[in-house]
Amino acid sequence: MNDNRHMSKIIYCEPEASWPNWEGGQYEGDDRKRFEALLFAMELGAEYVDVELKVAQEFFDFISGKRPEGTKIIISSHNYQFTPSSEDLGSLVASIQAVGADIVKIATFAVDICDVARMFQVIVHCQVPMIGLCMGERGVISRILCPKFGGYLTFGTLAWGKESAPGQPTMSDLVDVYRIKHIGADTKVYGLIGKPLGQSKSPRLHNAVFKELGLNAVYVPFLTDNLADFLNTYSSPDFAGFSNTMPHKKTAVTLCHEVDPVAKSIGAVNTIIKRPIDGKLVGYNTDYVGAISAIEDGIRGLVGHKDAVSPLAGRLFVVIGAGGAGRALAFGAKYKGARVVIANRTYERAKELAKSVGGQALRLAELENFHAEEGAVLANATSVGMYPNIHDTPLPSKQALSSYTLVFDAIYNPKVTRLMREAGECGVALVSGVEMFLRQAMGQFELFTSSSAPSDLMREIALKIT
Repeated sequence: MNDNRHMSKIIYCEPEASWPNWEGGQYEGDDRKRFEALLFAMELGAEYVDVELKVAQEFFDFISGKRPEGTKIIISSHNYQFTPSSEDLGSLVASIQAVGADIVKIATFAVDICDVARMFQVIVHCQVPMIGLCMGERGVISRILCPKFGGYLTFGTLAWGKESAPGQPTMSDLVDVYRIKHIGADTKVYGLIGKPLGQSKSPRLHNAVFKELGLNAVYVPFLTDNLADFLNTYSSPDFAGFSNTMPHKKTAVTLCHEVDPVAKSIGAVNTIIKRPIDGKLVGYNTDYVGAISAIEDGIRGLVGHKDAVSPLAGRLFVVIGAGGAGRALAFGAKYKGARVVIANRTYERAKELAKSVGGQALRLAELENFHAEEGAVLANATSVGMYPNIHDTPLPSKQALSSYTLVFDAIYNPKVTRLMREAGECGVALVSGVEMFLRQAMGQFELFTSSSAPSDLMREIALKIT
């Protein structure tokens, strides 16, 4: 699939069986037979043929005097191990140009997401049309954002499991989710930083909202190993804001130039904004607002009225987990006047967080015999029970759940976890992680755009995709 200038005209296919094995493909036959097949395709009107740099001169010699008009020749180089330096990439571009390519194509492997920035840099400065892609999970943004940097075309797979190279998104995701036909040089880039990211619904939510509101923006997955390296590399104003998830929430506090006081006290940042005036990074936490407001509304639904004072005031609030989400819940509950208990598999981490909020610490195993008082809230802030491990639960004792008035699970995939299902069977009120996902995303949208979140629209989309 090609760039946004020609996207409607060209479909580009490169079956793995046609690549020679020395270039990472499956073809083991004679090059002359491949050349004959490519020439035949040109004679039939193929708009493009792709030939490897290693045999490009032989191919040009073979078609000398026979080349039909109207076919452009792509000369390609593949590196399945790593992405070379900017200097080496530039030299490779020059070599491909020198052999007579109409279009330069370089595909490398992204060991780190920062490798992609070097590819973008080379594309921007290339004097002829160029396809520049980074393979692998960390290179996915190279396939989505290439039109922004002048890339000539990109590759998508027809369906998951049919990729011709690692890291290819599906054609439907490229067109329908990321709206690649509308990405241009002035498109603002937002995205989700984290590791892993495979199950996140954030790109589908934010991109759908951008589409409905007509915003020239795209939201992409940033599979990131080192947050500091990522933020230093993607420092351009075009990369305007980021959602930030595990395992980087705590690190982000130390890397932002400014941190919202609430996020600083929580010790976790889930949203990073690049301030337009001076480019400084400002950190926020929308997790606690999303989760606590959802839990408050859940309790208000039980009591049947809305008070100015938080319904959490004076209640026992038990948090499972002492990571970024657990800290957000613990501090959010404390701010609302709740009495907080932290249960965690690692007791030292539970004690550390409990001390920060003036609460009590428990070992996770102790929670089964912990008798919560009437009106207590249980909040799961761990990944236990998340897809694909949907049969797991952080609290195996179903009987222990019956002593709570309300159970909240931060997980939204699946929508109903085992913890939620068993709590419901005990007659306990439930608040789904979908609510937290939705409300924290609303907060992020407002920080990204400096405008009010379209709450009805975002709720409608969130319920469709989760």
